[in-house]
Amino acid sequence: MRIIILAAPGAGKGTQAEKLSQHYGIPTISTGSILRRNIQEGTELGKLAKQYIDGGNLIPDDVMIDVMKDRLAQPDCEHGFILDGFPRTLTQAEALSASDIVIDAVLNIDVADEKIIHRLGGRVECSKCGSTYHKEYNKPKRDGICDRCGGALVTRADDKPETIQSRLDIYHQTTEPLLAYYKEKGMLRTAQGQEEVADTTAEVLRVLGD
Repeated sequence: MRIIILAAPGAGKGTQAEKLSQHYGIPTISTGSILRRNIQEGTELGKLAKQYIDGGNLIPDDVMIDVMKDRLAQPDCEHGFILDGFPRTLTQAEALSASDIVIDAVLNIDVADEKIIHRLGGRVECSKCGSTYHKEYNKPKRDGICDRCGGALVTRADDKPETIQSRLDIYHQTTEPLLAYYKEKGMLRTAQGQEEVADTTAEVLRVLGD
């Protein structure tokens, strides 16, 4: 199964990607994880990506296309994968369609902007291992401390209020048009995001026909 997940930032696509990865036994390919790892390691890609991410902007298409082509050529993607965060633009989608990579379904998780702003505004991340928590929905056992490694929990630069709105604006301008692109190809499946993760997962599996 080869799936693309499309959703606005904060709509829960990362969590649902993990659930689908477990369900189908295939890897989740997260552009966010790839980029954050490069940022932490201080690679040239990481330095470039940090400039865009901290400003709430998208990484240039040509950079992301090269990154993903290399990743999808790895052996663990041979029997399927879930793309989380790629493609984000029509240029990226067309480049993917022009490649020899077959996509089975495109999943859209629909969540209203006001709910997303509330969700992201309370999200914190471990400064050491990258584990994520929420001040309201997924609290750590000790305030400000990661349950897994004991690292300090911080608010990511891209989760600050002004950056969240910028990210949503960019999503509507550049990524939302992909819904029409994949709908025309007969590949789009839309699931309504629910308050509870388990309910969203059930809806996702339903629209995927599982």
